[in-house]
Amino acid sequence: MNLHLLRMFLSVVEQNSFSRAAEALFISQSAVSKGIRELEHQLDLPLIDRGAGAGMGQRGIRLTEGGEALFQHARSIFALERIAAEEVRDRVGLRKGRLRIGASTTVASYWLPSYISEFLRALPDIEVSLVVGNTEEISIALIECRLDLAFVEGMVDDPRLTTTLWQQERLLLVTGAKNTLGKTRRTTMAQLQQQLWLMREPGSGTRQVAQAFLDAHGSSLTKIIEIGSNEAISRIVASGSGVALLPEAVVNDLLADGRLHLIKLKEADDLLRPLYRVELCNRPQPAAVSRFLQLADPQAATASKPRA
Repeated sequence: MNLHLLRMFLSVVEQNSFSRAAEALFISQSAVSKGIRELEHQLDLPLIDRGAGAGMGQRGIRLTEGGEALFQHARSIFALERIAAEEVRDRVGLRKGRLRIGASTTVASYWLPSYISEFLRALPDIEVSLVVGNTEEISIALIECRLDLAFVEGMVDDPRLTTTLWQQERLLLVTGAKNTLGKTRRTTMAQLQQQLWLMREPGSGTRQVAQAFLDAHGSSLTKIIEIGSNEAISRIVASGSGVALLPEAVVNDLLADGRLHLIKLKEADDLLRPLYRVELCNRPQPAAVSRFLQLADPQAATASKPRA
């Protein structure tokens, strides 16, 4: 069914007149009459009763039974169109909508809360969800369009995703207060190799950086325990087991109260890891994403114009 002709039919009925419908649609009356006849031809069904006295009905335009049924459907169809247009305008104007952010665990716990809080204060009608997982899990969710935007700790190597440097985070080599390495003026890589290492699971950004650090210095560890949380690792190490390379934000409190000690290793001085902003390639950027980036990543918000 031709929706342009259907809109013409609806206007004729609502205006009770071919001439007034033509004025409302900014076309000629002959074009309206021709359009209604074409619609009737397409449907193989008379819509308007053109018999004697047809113009004397309560509506002015008298419909056939089929025309009345089509009129009710047309009203519903174009009402939905108006609702859809209004909702899109609301979402562009950020009066409603949702923002689905993905983040790896450390970013979600220590970097994003203040940005999310500020966003919610500015736009309380936007529904925000934060999905937490390791870098690999978050990347898959982006590709499947279950997320709008992501911030992760590990580099993402997938042609379907755009990865941009977002922040730099310092990593610290730590051990428990009772471990002698925490009290040694300088530690060597050979000494570290003999230690029990607590590390994140494969797929984690923290694990990527730790493994790259060890590989760069030719270290092959024999004692590793994998744990799926940086916070859990920090507290296990603080309780007296092993060593770990962890984000500064995770260990600051435990260092301050003396439960963790820094391991003084020259190779680990000023060790930084990048944090990345990740988006799906060629996906239009919703207005809510653009607004969030104004808070969390002003450089990115300036570089890209909002699209919806």
